[in-house]
Amino acid sequence: MFTETVIKFFGSKAAVARALGISQVAVTRWGSAIPEKRAVRLERLTGGVLKYDPLFYENQDKAKKGRKLNDENQ
Repeated sequence: MFTETVIKFFGSKAAVARALGISQVAVTRWGSAIPEKRAVRLERLTGGVLKYDPLFYENQDKAKKGRKLNDENQ
């Protein structure tokens, strides 16, 4: 789940933070993709309007591992 999509849905980082009971700073630190556990929670909070996609996170993990291997081989 992309951070930009979540912020657009709620209207602001502050609104996202309130919905999840976290700080706005935490939302700012997410980067382009929100943490997987937050995605699961947001799907429930929005009644499925925002969708948690396990494959999205699986692909994120694979990409991170690939970058790490490339860095180690240099």
